[in-house]
Amino acid sequence: MLVTNQKIYLPLLEKKKVELHIKREDLIHPQISGNKYRKLKYNLLKAKELKYDAILTFGGAYSNHIAATAYAGKVNGMKTVGVIRGEELRDSWTSNPTLSAANKQGMKFKFVSRADYRKKETEAFYDDLKAEFGNFYMVPEGGTNKLAVKGCEEILTPKDSEFDVICCAVGTGGTLAGIINSATPNQRVIGFPALKGDFLKKDICKFVENGNWELCTDYHFGGYARVDESLISFINEMNQNLEIPLDPVYTGKMIYGILDMITNDYFKPKTKILAIHTGGLQGIAGMNLYLKSKNLPIIDI
Repeated sequence: MLVTNQKIYLPLLEKKKVELHIKREDLIHPQISGNKYRKLKYNLLKAKELKYDAILTFGGAYSNHIAATAYAGKVNGMKTVGVIRGEELRDSWTSNPTLSAANKQGMKFKFVSRADYRKKETEAFYDDLKAEFGNFYMVPEGGTNKLAVKGCEEILTPKDSEFDVICCAVGTGGTLAGIINSATPNQRVIGFPALKGDFLKKDICKFVENGNWELCTDYHFGGYARVDESLISFINEMNQNLEIPLDPVYTGKMIYGILDMITNDYFKPKTKILAIHTGGLQGIAGMNLYLKSKNLPIIDI
């Protein structure tokens, strides 16, 4: 497992006397990278312990979790089923980079309407899935549950205690919860949600007891999977100048936000920041299809 803390060198950081390092969790595995590797680790062990031979989970058209689950299932000799939001994808999924890659790893799909997808946590929905697919180990959308949080608690190492602030992009909140639980009492944890609103606080509080954290909701760029030309330009510059690939949904927005906060003196001089790179790079291909359809600049891969 190759994970390094990469120090970032920028004139802004030197001027403000702030250190920024990026923990390259994206390098854990070429397909099951970043927080998805961490979230699936103990869930897969539990599924094997309980003698399941199939994993069923949920996600959208370009879900990092769907892609990672398909690869993890193949590696571990388990069948995988993805319940996909959007029944319109039933006839077009072969042109979707994420779903095509997942299918090549053996994942079967069930496409459901958005209205039905909102019922996915009901008993009736679960019973219908069991009737269709038989016995399976179920992992929630985004992979977040207690076992996922346990896996994400392993992201920080004792060496990381040298940092004053830990930053992490937030989807469902499981990764941030794990980091909050493993951070030292003198560290501050900041989450950067990809979604609009402050509703994630309640979900995160289900898994944490520490109060050493906050959500910064100023850098979602309009909501999940929303981007603009300034963000795309920023992501491309980071890759070209520093050789750090970022995704447009999570890590790109987080690093953009951190640097903007440094610009505006949010952090005191001599603050040492560690930003967690949670992977998600597989989603770039799908985002580029969308950007091309809107005649917008694409992300360099």
